[in-house]
Amino acid sequence: MLNSILPFIVLILVVVFIHEYGHYYFAKKYGVGVTDFSIGFGKEIFGWNDRSGTRWKICWIPLGGYVKFFGDRNVFSQSDQEEVLKKYNKEEQKKLFILKPLYQRSLIVAAGPFANFVLAIVIFFFIYIFVGKDFTPAVINEVKKDSPAYVAGLKKNDVIISVDNQKVKSILDVSKYIALSTDDYINFNISRSSEEMLFKVKPEMVLSEDNLGNKINKRMIGIQIGAYNNQINHVKLGPTKSLYYSINEVYFVSASTLKYLFSIIKGTGDSSQLGGPIRIAKVTGQVAEFGILPFLNIMAYISISLGLINLFPIPLLDGGHLMFYGFEKILGKPLSQKTQEGFFRIGMFLLLSLMFFATFNDLKDIGLF
Repeated sequence: MLNSILPFIVLILVVVFIHEYGHYYFAKKYGVGVTDFSIGFGKEIFGWNDRSGTRWKICWIPLGGYVKFFGDRNVFSQSDQEEVLKKYNKEEQKKLFILKPLYQRSLIVAAGPFANFVLAIVIFFFIYIFVGKDFTPAVINEVKKDSPAYVAGLKKNDVIISVDNQKVKSILDVSKYIALSTDDYINFNISRSSEEMLFKVKPEMVLSEDNLGNKINKRMIGIQIGAYNNQINHVKLGPTKSLYYSINEVYFVSASTLKYLFSIIKGTGDSSQLGGPIRIAKVTGQVAEFGILPFLNIMAYISISLGLINLFPIPLLDGGHLMFYGFEKILGKPLSQKTQEGFFRIGMFLLLSLMFFATFNDLKDIGLF
């Protein structure tokens, strides 16, 4: 158990720190006072005050963090601002977040998720430069008889060009694109005897194991993939290509995650794969046993997920604040306090429901249900 907890804590500390530092950096840039920079919630374990008066602290519950602004409020109605103005002198008012221009408030809020995307890009960037990226073309070595691939017409020695219009640049892409597909049929563009062909394969959902031995529902089509001409092409990239592929990976993961979540909302996706802190901790511990490189990879993917989720237009999340700022821009003034409080209640219900569902899946995953 300790082998899972320690890597999980390290991962969360780094990812959350980067997220909160994004908020902190832009807040300081625009002259907003920051009273607290906390990693974790609950009672403080230890901390210190910097020269500007910010309390930097680590708290007992390592499942998030926050940056608290000077004179911070959860609700920003016009009447509320007028009351705030009476409490602070002119010099103190310059440090108030709620009195900053709308674009500055928006950038401060959006900077947290943006910092998570930047962290992922930096991780991928250094991996591609110092370790390299795989560009081995994928060829089908075997097609199981009567499998979905066999029925669709795929054959041995077919070279896979693309899966669901995603170009296959590496042998590793094939299983990734199959796993992330959400439609009833998966489109395969293949090259056979120098002729390009399109096949539609209907995958089967099979209870299987991932590479770490965890039970998962996998979309299977019944093929074995190998390297084209048995030649592995692993290349260390230069800075420009590393940056391009890093940004591309962040975009792909974000788009695939959104597509998967929409499929769950529509009722076509496999909701059993949604996990919470327990599953993340379990997988992080398993991955950490394979070394620093796999651990950095999963850190990048968790960072993308944290950034993306925080952009959802749900009150209590960064995206919820951005949604309020959007209304403020359109209406020319903030929403009323009563309206905002109503949104916050809805947001709390949605987040608690999501946490309950994810935790339930986690407990099923470890055999408690």
